[in-house]
Amino acid sequence: MFKYAAVLAIVGVCSVGAAPHGSKRDDYKMTNDTTVFQYALTLEHLEYAFYTGGLERFDDQAFEAAGFPTWVRGRFKQVQEHEASHVAFLEAAIGPDAVKPCTYKFPYTDPKSFVSLAASIEGVGTAAYTGAAHYITAPGAITDAASILATEARHDAWMMSAALEGAPWSGPYQTPLNPDQVYSIAAQFIESCPSTNAALPVKTFPALTVTPATPKPGDTIKVSVSGSNMYMLYHSGSSILSSDIINGETTIPKELVGVVYAGVASEKPTGDKPPSSSAMQSGLVILNFGLPASADNNGLRSQN
Repeated sequence: MFKYAAVLAIVGVCSVGAAPHGSKRDDYKMTNDTTVFQYALTLEHLEYAFYTGGLERFDDQAFEAAGFPTWVRGRFKQVQEHEASHVAFLEAAIGPDAVKPCTYKFPYTDPKSFVSLAASIEGVGTAAYTGAAHYITAPGAITDAASILATEARHDAWMMSAALEGAPWSGPYQTPLNPDQVYSIAAQFIESCPSTNAALPVKTFPALTVTPATPKPGDTIKVSVSGSNMYMLYHSGSSILSSDIINGETTIPKELVGVVYAGVASEKPTGDKPPSSSAMQSGLVILNFGLPASADNNGLRSQN
């Protein structure tokens, strides 16, 4: 595991092989481009609040005392400014009905936990834009979303590599997460939202915990959501792997590399097609099977 990045499990609902894709089921829907942008703005508000709060709490001296080079906090200030620009852009695109910021709570306690959580939040952000891209219909809106996605991906890669001294990517494809999965991850950080905010067509799922919280590929883990005919699903790049849950335990596939989003379902995936939303029995945890930045191509490979 690379410095400061023991496997981080974010509880909520929420790479290997084949070609990239968007959602392959339509039991959750975004109704139009405005709805997609409202969803994106909800996430951008959260990101901006996250960076604003962390930078107010931890000054340059705190970052340096935590072992980070002097320039790291300055980069996070740039990221905060990017998120402010994303918020302003989406608010202008949506108009007067744009959703307003919520009240948030974030579990960082020091600069190290702030940076690790920032990398996870940016990873979810890129997964969110990737997973929602196919809902957008207007060519201009697609370009706008792609522009934000590209910058969010750069944030993620910089945090994972330069700030955390790990590998900047998990494989050849970004993992797409659907709005249900993403919003449920985000919901754990939201205490309340303005009643005037437009409702999003998303569903949240029960929280999931795994024991130990920082497993490795090949480890047997205990899961908090279990029952008969249950499966652990591992979203990795454009593929979904699975393992049987027996008596509340399951064994993580050995071939997983990098950031993986895992959750419990009552159906196995069919190829790279996820099960229906009704089959999801939990949210996702984020498992980081990270590698050091110096890992060679064999270490960084993605396998089927």
